[in-house]
Amino acid sequence: THRFWRGPEYTIDIFFAQTWYDRRLKFNSTMKVLRLNSNMVGKIWIPDTFFRNSKKADAHWITTPNRMLRIWNDGRILYTLRLTIDAECQLKLNNFPMDEHSCPLEFSSYGYPREEIVYKWKRSSVEVGDIRSWRLYQFSFVGLRNTSEIVRTVSGDYVVLTVFFDLSRRMGYFTIQTYIPCTLIVVLSWVSFWINKDAVPARTSLGITTVLTMTTLSTIARKSLPKVSYVTAMDLFVSVCFIFVFAALIEYGTLHYFVSNRKPSTKKDKKNKNPLLRLFSSKTPTVDIRPRSATAIQMNNATHMQERDEEYGYECLDGKDCTSFFCCFEDCRSGAWRHGRLHIRVAKIDSYARIGFPTAFGLFNLVYWISYLYL
Repeated sequence: THRFWRGPEYTIDIFFAQTWYDRRLKFNSTMKVLRLNSNMVGKIWIPDTFFRNSKKADAHWITTPNRMLRIWNDGRILYTLRLTIDAECQLKLNNFPMDEHSCPLEFSSYGYPREEIVYKWKRSSVEVGDIRSWRLYQFSFVGLRNTSEIVRTVSGDYVVLTVFFDLSRRMGYFTIQTYIPCTLIVVLSWVSFWINKDAVPARTSLGITTVLTMTTLSTIARKSLPKVSYVTAMDLFVSVCFIFVFAALIEYGTLHYFVSNRKPSTKKDKKNKNPLLRLFSSKTPTVDIRPRSATAIQMNNATHMQERDEEYGYECLDGKDCTSFFCCFEDCRSGAWRHGRLHIRVAKIDSYARIGFPTAFGLFNLVYWISYLYL
């Protein structure tokens, strides 16, 4: 009737009823049934039923033994008692907290093999009480089913009856305690992309704070489930969130490294030393040559200087593309520029991150929730 969850075990309060025939107890009387008290239980034969997967079982004795005995005139006997059982339920937490479980309650004869006693389910023999009184804080009751099987042991073959309680975990608690906070921390780490790259204390402190917060959340989330050696669904989500937060911190570290290691611009010196460069004043438009073919095109070393060199401050060899992240390729010493090289402007790294990080995180969530909820 009532049950509550305690890790890999569950506790259930049941009214256990058994019916059998004993020809020795037939009687001829106008009374069809004898209603006897619990004191008569020890006077007749009763099955030696035990619960195979129970860890602890208690009968109720307050205020009197919670047992009932009925004997019909044809020898049929009904024996019921109230029990509280702590039973084992093997959990598979790969999909935690979107997991579903079928917790069994097994019982059979302790000493009589099937040649001497046979257990059978009576039609509609398993009934549940008022579900509203069940203490299932993290689970929803889906249904129950009963089975019968033969178990072979060294002492003989035994008939084993099993009733399965199908449960589905409720995600509300874990959504509030883990999923929403982790998502918000990841979004908070993206604020760094909109902060000026020269604000080193602000961006560094924000990155470190989000990383430490994610570490704390992952530790707290792990305490809410048994210690298992495999990765659960929540472990995967928290780990990916941690990777996104850590990547946001690494992004700024990379950006700051290349910005802080720029060499002073020597363009003015070159203009003074090379008379050909004086022909190109600030009013002269610059052309950024980007050939579509893969053939290397030779360019005049003197005419390849661009106005944007001063902005980035790289001291490159003549003929280099100084507006690029990687400005000095060994293949370009002759002044050639080859199509197909990867060029990333340092100032654009934050712009790329503003789009790339949210897009990647959104795709991950799409795949994650579809995989665990619908597949």
